[in-house]
Amino acid sequence: MTLEYDNVILGSSLSAFLLGWQNFWPVIFSDFEKPFRFDYFEPTVDFDFLNLSYQQRSLQTFGDNVKIGLPKYLLWERLHFMHSLSGLVPLSNLCTSFRASDNSLTCFNEYSKICEIKFNKCHYFGDNNVNGLLEKNSFDNEEYLCYDWIAFNKGGKHDIDYIETDDDFCKQIWFYSSDRIDGNTSVKDACVVSQLTQEQISHFDYSETMARFKLVNEMEKRGMKGLFNGFNSAGNPRHYKFKTSHIRRDRKQTNQNYALKTKGFENAQISEEDYNQMLQSIRLDTNLLLK
Repeated sequence: MTLEYDNVILGSSLSAFLLGWQNFWPVIFSDFEKPFRFDYFEPTVDFDFLNLSYQQRSLQTFGDNVKIGLPKYLLWERLHFMHSLSGLVPLSNLCTSFRASDNSLTCFNEYSKICEIKFNKCHYFGDNNVNGLLEKNSFDNEEYLCYDWIAFNKGGKHDIDYIETDDDFCKQIWFYSSDRIDGNTSVKDACVVSQLTQEQISHFDYSETMARFKLVNEMEKRGMKGLFNGFNSAGNPRHYKFKTSHIRRDRKQTNQNYALKTKGFENAQISEEDYNQMLQSIRLDTNLLLK
């Protein structure tokens, strides 16, 4: 089977779906690049035209509370859904890899070739399973956002939602109601966000273990304590130490140190500043789409 398009988008980021919906171009991908769970739009951005109503809320911090708007993953899910209803996700989630050649992509699943897609221009937003497209410029300057998901086995009950530090290692700390416990529990786990280079990632000082230690250190520096444990002989209150365990580490490359070596492909990125302009140009008749 061969599909032919004038323009096609390769990638599944929020930027890819925004550009795709603005121009009604098909979007293809082999993996999902869903926005980070704690990435938010500014609270002033209105999404009523997408039937995405979200009540503005504030994050409890040690300074002024931080006001947040709609989580970006909700917009990603809605745009993905609208693309699918409009027939603009031709491969759905069936493709696991691509082979790039001039003005075409050959698509495969785990067992065999699915189809070939021919186009005049492919707007590339990133995909981890494309062969024959990228050429590395350098291996020395790779930078990553690292997400360390950490469980609190003791000391997870508190009111703080967010901590920001001055260090690239453990730069942001997000506390959230634990996914390990059913229901809306008051026990919180944490996600620690760090900006690291490839060299730092391979060093123990920036390892998953040190992320746990740094998390607890940042909490204790701000006066956070574990569960109350009575009084000592001097009459001072005692508290249990925080007890944590590492769940997993995710990472995402932030800098582009590659070139596209195949004809017909164009590197396409959308900055945060462009989001609002693109959203203003998108007006959906939801009732028509959902008929």
